[in-house]
Amino acid sequence: MGVYNRAPLEVDRGRGARLWSTDGTEYLDMVSGISTNALGHANPVLVQAIKDQAEKLWHVSNIYRIPGQEQLADMLCEHSFADRVFFANSGTEAVECALKTARRYHWANGAPERIDIYGFDGSFHGRTYGAINAAANPAYVEGFGPKMEGFHQLLWGDREALEAALTNPTTCAIVLEPVQGEGGCRVTSDEDLRWMRQMADENGVLIIFDEVQCGMGRTGKLWAHEWAGVSPDIMAIAKALGGGFPIGACLATEKAASGMVAGVHGTTFGGNPLAMAVGLAAFGELVKPELIQNVNEIAAYLKQQLAGLQDRFPDVIVDVRGKGLLIGVKLVPNNRDFMALARDDQQLLVAGGGDNCCRILPPLNLTLDEAREAIRRFEGACETAREQMKAVA
Repeated sequence: MGVYNRAPLEVDRGRGARLWSTDGTEYLDMVSGISTNALGHANPVLVQAIKDQAEKLWHVSNIYRIPGQEQLADMLCEHSFADRVFFANSGTEAVECALKTARRYHWANGAPERIDIYGFDGSFHGRTYGAINAAANPAYVEGFGPKMEGFHQLLWGDREALEAALTNPTTCAIVLEPVQGEGGCRVTSDEDLRWMRQMADENGVLIIFDEVQCGMGRTGKLWAHEWAGVSPDIMAIAKALGGGFPIGACLATEKAASGMVAGVHGTTFGGNPLAMAVGLAAFGELVKPELIQNVNEIAAYLKQQLAGLQDRFPDVIVDVRGKGLLIGVKLVPNNRDFMALARDDQQLLVAGGGDNCCRILPPLNLTLDEAREAIRRFEGACETAREQMKAVA
């Protein structure tokens, strides 16, 4: 189906932060499969995990116990707020489970009227029905029938409207990305997250964090919400959890997951032995302190250098935002045109984003030399963009 506006680049192979096209052109990849290949392309630890497991067992469905599930669930719970984990195949499936878990919690606790779920403009939670209604981006919901009951949108940063939602007696949950990805790398302040947590607790509302993109080390802590010193009741993760292999997971506290009993949810492929082997290998790398330290060091360098480019190219760069290695650069020229220019002129791959941003989402093990190279190429793209704008003027 013609649902993708693909770039004219045929990919052939990758290694670390490098991609090669079928014609042999080498690119510096600052997209990482949209924050997914957190350990780079063809990471040897993950490659070996796949090889080893592929010779043993791929799939049996969830009618049997799968030891890898229990091992990875234990690891996730050990390194998070959670007591319970449900494994899926993608981020949007993890979000669907989170939404169902929240509503089921209130139903099981004698409040079936509490179905209202509030999301925020600029958010992105995936492409399934519940996920698109939670985000309510017009481009994703139009043409797919009536909006689902009980989903509402708030303006990002509108505390008065959020307070009204949190005190609404039919409110079930709020769902948000602590750092928006597709929405333009907007960061919810630590103060606001702490206030939300307090208000939610006072009013019996659950908090769902979508850390599919911003979690697992991307912001310089294992979980983005750790910066604020708060925890959600439910959290959706995916992307980096498999390092490029399809895995999603919904994490929850014992209390929040209390309504999720046998028979109310399930999956055929989710949590299969092959995915769990890769997840164990990937998460084992992601929790290493030296990787998190590298994220903070490389992020500080990139932010400093991009701020310098903003000073030099105010006619190209409006703002540099985000957290850790989830960086958004708001542009004057069209972001899609700039992405194409960077790709074709500098062999630098960056991602798009809302608010006319391009996103820089490198692997978390990016080296300082690679970061310097990325800045040189980004600078070259800025110079060409300036020349093009002058020519048009």
